[in-house]
Order: sequence, then C-alpha cells, then structure tokens
Amino acid sequence: MHRKTYIAAFNMKKYLLTVVGVLLGTLILLGCKGKTNNESSTYSLKIGAMASMDYLPYLVAQEVGIYDSLGLSIDFIKFFSPNERDAAFRSGQIDGTIIDYSGAAMQHAAGIGLSLIAKHDGFFELLSTPTITSPENILGKSIGISRNTVIEYSCDRMLESAHIQETAIKKTEVNKIPVRLEMILAGELDAGIFPDPFITIGKSKGCHSLFSTKELGISVTGMIMSTDAMTHKAEAIKLLLEGYNEGVKYIQTHPREEWAKVLVEKLMLPEELINAIQLPQYTYAEMPAKEEIEKTLAWLHSKQLIPEQYNGEGLLNKDFIPLHQ
Repeated sequence: MHRKTYIAAFNMKKYLLTVVGVLLGTLILLGCKGKTNNESSTYSLKIGAMASMDYLPYLVAQEVGIYDSLGLSIDFIKFFSPNERDAAFRSGQIDGTIIDYSGAAMQHAAGIGLSLIAKHDGFFELLSTPTITSPENILGKSIGISRNTVIEYSCDRMLESAHIQETAIKKTEVNKIPVRLEMILAGELDAGIFPDPFITIGKSKGCHSLFSTKELGISVTGMIMSTDAMTHKAEAIKLLLEGYNEGVKYIQTHPREEWAKVLVEKLMLPEELINAIQLPQYTYAEMPAKEEIEKTLAWLHSKQLIPEQYNGEGLLNKDFIPLHQ
C-alpha cells in the first residue's frame, strides 16, 4: 500500500475509533444518570412480619403491582419467632414490623424509639378439642398460651367477656403455635389461642371456636415504625399505608381466585382451605382506638411488664395515615 494511502487509512481508522469511544462514553454517562434518577425516585422499606392475616392487604398490593406503581419497593422479612422479629427491629435490620399493641408498648416503655402508626384487622380465637363445644365446658380445662404476650392478653379478655375467673382454667405455656395446635389435636391440651391460618386449619380438623377477638370487637395488632425510619423515610411510610388501602380495596372488589395464591405462597395456608378461611373485615388504615391502648396498658401494668409510671405518651403517631379513598 502506498505510504500516503496507508497514513490516510490509519488516520481514518483512528478517527472512527475516537468517535465510537466518545459515543460509547456518552451512552454510559446517560445510562448512569438515568439509573441514578430512577433510584432516587424509588422508595424502599424493610418490614417484618409473622404469618398472619394482618398483612394480607400489603401482600396483595405487592402481588398485583400496586406498590410498583407507587414507586415503593418493600422487602417483607418473615419471622417465625417474635423474639427474633423484635431483635431485628431493635438492631435496625428492619424499618418497621407488624406487631401486637402489648409488644409495641413494652418495647416503647423500655426506651426503644418507635411509634404505632396504624391498626390492623387480624384476630385471635380460642379453639378447643372436638369434645368441648361451649364456653361453659372450658372450666377446669387447660388452655395453651404464650405468657406475657398478645396471646395471653387475648385469652384474658375472652375469659373476662364470659365472666370466667383466670383461676377457673389452667394456663399452659406452649410458645410455638404449630405445636400448640398439634397438642390440641392429640388431646394433650384442651384448648389454645390462635391466629389464622391456624384457626382455619384447626377447624378443618374438628376443633371448635369458643371465643373470637373479632366477635368481641377487640383490636390487638398494628404496624410500628422506628423513629429513624419515621425521620428519614417518611414519604415511603406514607406510600406503604396508601398501598395498604389500595390492597384492601382490591380484596373487596376482586374475586378471591385472583389473589388466592398469596394465601398459599406467603401465608402458608393449605390450598384446599383457600375458600374456607374467613377473612378479617379489612378497613382502611386508621389509628388504634385510645380505649384499646388503655386496656392494653392496664393489663401490662397488672402483670408488672411495664414501669408503673409509663402511660404510653408518644406511642401513637397519626402523621402517616392517608385520607380515606
């Protein structure tokens, strides 16, 4: 090749490589810029939960894409022990968690920075063996509970509603809910306190429901958020509850078969019981009733589980409740 021709070809090749390099660099910068904008416009939260019907609206909202449309990414961290859940919350591994009022109050009284931001609609029932068919038959019988928890609190409220003295029954501590149900079915316990899906599973095996916090109009669970999350992730928390409301609406307006797989995959309900489970009467996000908090605190005081001077000041925070739709 002639020397001038070679040089011209070389220069052209160098020029083209330079142009391609500039274009690639520009595309990379644009891509990075786009990614940064996308990340800055998407909120995220880590929420703790144990298997219960309380957080079904959240799960449905996540499953059908409601949270995606709101720009909120939620990571639900499932726990099988309240102690593990509470430890994760205290250490900042999760921003908030679904919890009972008594558990929230005990942590708050101990100086943990948190607030209850909404009530939930899950409920508990007292299930008995197939041979015990009425509340009167529970006298002198053993009831499986976990002490100093919402389980024992619910038990005491149920007995109170029927004017049954605590000394008239035998409280037996069985912390793990699945074991509690197995013991009833095996005849080793006469009764026990349960949330769903264990209520539905127990009934499918012949257990009787003697009391229900739902029928008694007792509210016992809600969502807490850490003070840090409320300070730095306020918008995300508002979107969390907005999505919850949309999830409630979706459950109310769509056939169960459209979202039933959430019950099986997330809440561990046996597939054959999908149509048997009785859903809570889900309502839009709202604050816990003052009366329920006062009764919870009175019970905790009676058990000496919180300081005598603790009155729940600062426990509730209504700043995140969205307007009803």
